[in-house]
Amino acid sequence: MKNLSARELWETALGELQIQVSRPNYRTWFEKTEGSSLQDNHLIVSVPNTFVAEYLDKSQRALIEKTLMGITSSADIRVSFQVNGHLEVPSHRKSPLTPAPSNLNPNYVFRNFVVGNNNRIAFEAAREVAAHAGQSFNPLFIHGGVGLGKTHLLHAIGHEAIANRMLVCCLSAEQFTNEFITAVRERRMDDFRARYRQVDMLLIDDISFISGKEQTEECFFHTFNDLHNADKQIVITSNQAPNEIPLVEERLRSRLQWGLVADIQPPDFETRLAVLKAKAEQKGASLAPDILELIAQQIKNNIRELEGSLNRVIAYARLLRASPTLTMAQEALKNMGSTGGEKTQLPSPSFLLQAVADSFHLTPEDLKGSRRDKEAVLARRVAMYLLRQETTYSITQIAQELGGRDPSSVTHACKKLAAELEGNQHLRRVLQDIQKKLKS
Repeated sequence: MKNLSARELWETALGELQIQVSRPNYRTWFEKTEGSSLQDNHLIVSVPNTFVAEYLDKSQRALIEKTLMGITSSADIRVSFQVNGHLEVPSHRKSPLTPAPSNLNPNYVFRNFVVGNNNRIAFEAAREVAAHAGQSFNPLFIHGGVGLGKTHLLHAIGHEAIANRMLVCCLSAEQFTNEFITAVRERRMDDFRARYRQVDMLLIDDISFISGKEQTEECFFHTFNDLHNADKQIVITSNQAPNEIPLVEERLRSRLQWGLVADIQPPDFETRLAVLKAKAEQKGASLAPDILELIAQQIKNNIRELEGSLNRVIAYARLLRASPTLTMAQEALKNMGSTGGEKTQLPSPSFLLQAVADSFHLTPEDLKGSRRDKEAVLARRVAMYLLRQETTYSITQIAQELGGRDPSSVTHACKKLAAELEGNQHLRRVLQDIQKKLKS
């Protein structure tokens, strides 16, 4: 070690660290650092700002010192980090307030997100924000039910921003609240404010957690204002739309709606099937189409539960050391209690047809018959689509239920309606109203 300068030792360490951490992490936290001084087995590394110093000290110290030990063959090597010549985070200090900006799920990237009619707007908005942070859709507010992909998009934005060398902070509203309380208790509010108001992008998951917490809301309000005024990007997720979150002051509620509010709806059958195919491929599992369709028909409202059921089937087959079959899948889901959390019974075809007919001021006979006027054709298409989405009927059974039509006409109708839903907000509302009647 005596033959290496601080700069040479750190460059050697960086060569090894580059292999041990992900590329985005390396670019964000290690790339702009350099060895500053080396005395008595104590290496001081110069870093560009306090955030990098605190992150390396808290999250990467063990890895860094292990790497240095391997290079120097010294078990006593220590490392500290300095900003502009001043030691910001001594080795004995561990900041309880430091968020983990790069604590992103490595699987939650854009290429792994399955896009359908239910989430296309949110997905495209997320891509836009990741590519042009602070320039449009600020804030981006994504809301939807549990397990529909909000956190996936939030982390995907973070990965993209880090790859673009932005300083990103991603955390839950609960973590923000806990760190705020810690800062108040330890009288370190200046540190807290600086930490969150100097990032390039703030990603907050489940903002509804701060509902009713007046001091936390006040702090977040001012953090929001400072970042927004500096053209820093803010992305927020919630299970509820801004106007539905209770006990939030109107001034914050209005700011949450400043940019773009994008919702994610439960996935349709085709999207659920696409998700299952993608997940099965990622897991290296080969499942027949009828098995994937079975799972897609059972789980309708939650991507997380969809993947859970897929895992059950795969695990069941592996335990039996046999290739998955439809019968095996049915048994696996039955034995493991996979109902997707849905207690309600599937609607009968006759009830569904009546609900569609009522919505279009027609009769079920109009849907089954040969009427070809515009209203009847659209209603019949909606009926076919919903029978595919809301029941376990096959294409052939749906064709039979609607007057003995050709099964290919059902397939064509479902695809056509799916395309129409993408750009027709009125039609989406009509469909959602019918689905609410079916659930009630």
